[in-house]
Amino acid sequence: MSETSTNTLQYRVDGPDEAPVLVMGPSLGTTWHMWDRQIPELTRDWKVVRFDLPGHGGAPAQPFSSVAELGDRLLATLDEIGVQRFGYAGCSLAGAVGLDLALRAPHRVASLALVATSPRFGTADEFRQRGVIVRTNGLEPMARTAPEQWFTPLFAGAQPAIVDWAVQMVRTTDPGCYVAACEALAVFDVREALGRIGVPALVLVGSEDQVTGPAEARTLVAGIADARLAVVPGASHLAPVEQPAAVTDLLTEHFAGTAPETSGTLTVPPLPASPVPVAVPAPAAEPAEAGRPDPYEQGLGLRREVLGDAHVDRALADDPDGGFQELVTRYAWGEVWSRPGLDRRTRSVVTLTALIAGGHREALADHTRAALRNGLSPEELREIVLHAGVYCGFPAAETALRVVARVVEEETTPPA
Repeated sequence: MSETSTNTLQYRVDGPDEAPVLVMGPSLGTTWHMWDRQIPELTRDWKVVRFDLPGHGGAPAQPFSSVAELGDRLLATLDEIGVQRFGYAGCSLAGAVGLDLALRAPHRVASLALVATSPRFGTADEFRQRGVIVRTNGLEPMARTAPEQWFTPLFAGAQPAIVDWAVQMVRTTDPGCYVAACEALAVFDVREALGRIGVPALVLVGSEDQVTGPAEARTLVAGIADARLAVVPGASHLAPVEQPAAVTDLLTEHFAGTAPETSGTLTVPPLPASPVPVAVPAPAAEPAEAGRPDPYEQGLGLRREVLGDAHVDRALADDPDGGFQELVTRYAWGEVWSRPGLDRRTRSVVTLTALIAGGHREALADHTRAALRNGLSPEELREIVLHAGVYCGFPAAETALRVVARVVEEETTPPA
């Protein structure tokens, strides 16, 4: 097991030192051990480097802010151990890392295997709510539901020891790192960039996967020029665990003939900051204000992050001519919420207090949801209402407590 710094990942190496390198990454909530049953066969011809996500499998709890940042940490790890070009296999979140690296570092990635992966995982609202649930309740709700999401009922019933192992993996994950991963997946979207991936890709999915299933897999195959689809019968989200022999055969076949060179010097160009930038000519010199981001676009993105896509979409739909919503988005979100002087938690505190004072119940409910997403706990929300009651009046606080309690219950109650 490796030592890690703040910009590298915990990793393990198996196989011959002189063999070409295959990097393998795990799904959210799992560890590198999800690939254990592929290792004996793959290490015959490959030097396999497996990594753990931050806060998983005993790795240091150093949260990451984006999939691209996780990819940068992986490349820094590989640099430390002298790996230049490599094949890459990733499941779910680690599959997203593979997509990111194929877009930003194609000189490093020789070939891809994308297992249970999507160019866009669900919706931003789903992942942000999952983060709220974990922040409030810990990882037990995720641990309880992991078996039904990861395995078919037949497998789960026949393999109780493996199911228990899976549950324990989730329980021992650092909650802060899990929440950070949810927030990173909430904004991950490379659908428009798939056509720029130029390496051969195997898109592998379990036929019964209800998380990132065959439909998402077909989106990847349609978008990546050199991609082929493999649907594994009788497997759900963790196909490498549930159908190890079939997955091993598919990986072995795919990576055969695509082995990267193991010697020589690699010139590494700097990575772009995000997976989807496009080179454009430099604009002509304009006044200083012209270089400033459009407040409306900046505000719309922030508004969606804080209030959620569903809320923003409803608000835009309810304003046919768009004038009022443009005003709100441009000035409230693009000009004020975007200012660096206060963090989002503090702005939520101020906003909730003002809404309590004004008696704006509907907006209070919306911003209670936003406050949970911005990291405030239910206990902190109650303290805000109690404190506001001293200055805004007890009747206002009593009403606010009911609104806040209802929203907290809706947002933090784990799925049945």
